[in-house]
Amino acid sequence: MSSGADEPWDPIGPPGPQVQRPRRVPHFQRPAPPRDWRWVVGGIGKTLVVIGLLMFAFVGYQLWGTGIQTARAQNTLQSDFERLMASTTTSPATTTTTAVTDDTVDAPVVTSSTVPVAPDGPPIPDGDVLAQLLIPKIDLDWFVVQGIGKSELQNGPGHFVETPMPGQLGNAAIAGHRTTHGAPFGDLDELAPGDLITVIMASGAGTFTYSVTSTIIVEPSEYVKVIPTVDPSIATLTLATCHPEYTSRQRLVVQALLVPELSDQVMAPPSNTAPTETSPDDTLPADDTLPAGDTLPPDDTLPADDVTTTAAAPTTVATTDTAAADDLAQVDDGFSGGWFDDTAAIVPTLVWGLALLAVAVGAYYVGKASNRLYVSFIVGCIPFLIVLYFFFENVNRLLPPGL
Repeated sequence: MSSGADEPWDPIGPPGPQVQRPRRVPHFQRPAPPRDWRWVVGGIGKTLVVIGLLMFAFVGYQLWGTGIQTARAQNTLQSDFERLMASTTTSPATTTTTAVTDDTVDAPVVTSSTVPVAPDGPPIPDGDVLAQLLIPKIDLDWFVVQGIGKSELQNGPGHFVETPMPGQLGNAAIAGHRTTHGAPFGDLDELAPGDLITVIMASGAGTFTYSVTSTIIVEPSEYVKVIPTVDPSIATLTLATCHPEYTSRQRLVVQALLVPELSDQVMAPPSNTAPTETSPDDTLPADDTLPAGDTLPPDDTLPADDVTTTAAAPTTVATTDTAAADDLAQVDDGFSGGWFDDTAAIVPTLVWGLALLAVAVGAYYVGKASNRLYVSFIVGCIPFLIVLYFFFENVNRLLPPGL
C-alpha cells in the first residue's frame, strides 16, 4: 500500500470546474426595460444628471469660456493699437487756454498756467481701441475700448464717453469686468494708495501715469458721485468694476491722480467739451436740478464782475454741473441688466439648441448602426462641444451680466 509519497507531484493539479462568465450584451441589443414606475424615475434621474452637468459646464464657460472671445478681441485691438501708434504723429495744438481767478476764491483752480488743447477730431466710435492700460502691481496689461456698453466690455475695459480722455484735465473713467470675459479687473481690489497705473493712448497723445489715491465702494446708481470732474484743473483717473465678486450689486471704484514727472504733456479737453473754471457761486451744486423743461435763455449771462476769464475762453459751467451729473446718473455701465434684455439672442439660442439636440441624436444613431455605444461618444464628442460653446454664448446674452 502506497502512502502517496512516491507518486510524482503535479504542480498544476487536476483541472477544476470552469466558471463561464456571461457574455456582455451590447447596449443596443439589450431588451427594452418595462415602462413602469422604475423607468419613469430612472428617466427623471438621468435628465437631472444631464441638466446638472450642463449647468456646471455653463459656469465653466462663464468663468473661462468667455475669455476665449475676449482674447480674440484683444488680439484684434492690439493689431489696431500698433497700427495707430505707427501711423500717428499727433502733437499738442498750439492754441492755449488760460484760467485766471480772483485771489479770494478758495477752490483749487489753474492759476496763471498754460495748457495745450487736445485736437478736436472726430469722435472715436464705440468699440474701437482707445488705449493700453498697464498696472504692474496686479500684472494687468489690457487694451481699452471706447464705450462701456455690454458688447464693448465683452472685448475689454471700456472708457466712459461722458468723461475726458486719459491724459486730459478732468476725471477720465474706465470700467471693466471682474469675473467674466477674461476678468481684466479681477484683482482691482488689491490696489493700494501709491500703486501706479499707466495709460498709453492709441491716438499718439502720449503716455500717462497715475498714482492710486483711494478705493471706495458705491451703489450702481451712484456713479454721479465718483465719475464727474470735481477739479477741472487736475488730471485724475477712475477705474470701476463689479463688487463683490460674482455679483453686480455694487461697484468697486479706484481713484488715481496724474503723476506729471512720469507722464507726457497733459492737455485740456477740446474746446467744445473743455471744463473751464468758474466761481463757486456761479456753479450749480451737484444735487440741485432744474425743473423739467426749464433751460437758461441763450442771451442770459453771468455778471461780468462775478468771473474773470481770458478773451478766448467762453464762460461755461464746470463739468460738475447738473446736466452732466444727470447724464452720468443714467449711465449704463454694461454690468447691469435683466433677463432677456438682448432679444436678438433668442432666435440664435433656439437654433443652436436644436443643433445641439441634432448632434446628440445623430451620434446616438451612428453608434446604434455600428452596434457600439462608445462609437456614439467618439463621433459626437467634438461636434457636441463646438455646438455647445455657441449655444452657451447665446444663452449668456439672455442672462443678466452680473449673474
